[in-house]
Amino acid sequence: MDNFEFHNPVKIIFGRRKVAEAGVHVSRVARTVLLCTGMGSVKKNGIFDTVVQGLDRNGVSWVELEGIQSNPLLSKVREGIEIVRREGLEAVMAVGGGSVMDTAKAVAAGSLMERGDIWDCFLGKEEIKDALPVVTVPTLAASGSEMNGFMVITNEKNMLKLAAGSPHVYPVISILDPELTYTVPANYTAYGGVDAICHLLEPFFNGSWPDTPIQDGITYGLVKAIIQSTDACLKSSQSYTARANLMWGATLALNGLTKAGVGQHFFPVHLIEHSLSALYHVPHGAGLSALLPGWMEWYADSGSRERIAEFGCGVYGLDKGGTDAELAVRTILIFSRWLKSIGCPWDLAHLSIPVSAHADIAENAMVQGAIWGIDQDYTKEVIVNILDRCARRDI
Repeated sequence: MDNFEFHNPVKIIFGRRKVAEAGVHVSRVARTVLLCTGMGSVKKNGIFDTVVQGLDRNGVSWVELEGIQSNPLLSKVREGIEIVRREGLEAVMAVGGGSVMDTAKAVAAGSLMERGDIWDCFLGKEEIKDALPVVTVPTLAASGSEMNGFMVITNEKNMLKLAAGSPHVYPVISILDPELTYTVPANYTAYGGVDAICHLLEPFFNGSWPDTPIQDGITYGLVKAIIQSTDACLKSSQSYTARANLMWGATLALNGLTKAGVGQHFFPVHLIEHSLSALYHVPHGAGLSALLPGWMEWYADSGSRERIAEFGCGVYGLDKGGTDAELAVRTILIFSRWLKSIGCPWDLAHLSIPVSAHADIAENAMVQGAIWGIDQDYTKEVIVNILDRCARRDI
């Protein structure tokens, strides 16, 4: 096990009807907040009213930043920063999915920057040195943003979707109420499950340390639980047990637990998907789903069949008597067929992404690759190769 530091300061409040307590918890953090919301679903299903009534009841005044879209935009972050500074707000609260939570984090950090622009932090030109307190109320089980210090924002002017992170943007409190996810549509429920699994797979496959049985065991257990709970949610959308398991599984998938000790690692599937969704505005989970089988095939062919085989044995119980090559092929096929069974794309053809676009997607991805320092391994040619394998897959 490699050396590591694990620190997660987020207070999790989990359970039925916990959203009704949001005002109490926020009042202990701030008296004025920027309330970040998405495209209106929280107002249609009553979540918004529950939250603001709790804030009002506990003496917390709020100003709303609404209209945050999937693949959240830099312009909306800047709008939020302007509101916070103008109104002198003390904290930022997110009620929504990963895009809303990521926007809230970026606003919280950008509001306290004395020089430069928040986008400089995504370009690696500036460091986040402080941030306003962030409180999240996730309404979708997917991104894990409610328990980590990362955020992803799209600059619509240059079509770059980049990630940034800092210990300062960890939420101080996250209220996880599984009942809030009852109304999530089937496709986004499935995309969320895939997103969570991808968060587990990337450190598992890309970690540099050779022997990590603790992390592997946790990963196997979480992947199996997320698969089972995703299936259960799709079968019964208002099953509390299924929704609770999926929500907590997605949170644990990216809170730093499974990657602690795996050594240096990176997220190449996310790297490529960020460019895919920036250029074509596909849902993030759908993009990951379309890329994962092709990337796994490329990874196996690049000399890592054994790791794919280990995953297949650990998650699907495959017989270890087969060769690594045989087990890797079976693992990828089983995973692809699961994607199909839950209505997710398993290749780029299902997202109508033409082969002629592969070079442009790869060129766009090279910007983030250079910031992450993996552009020597994931060159434009390598990324095009991966995309070509993802173009159309028969399962």
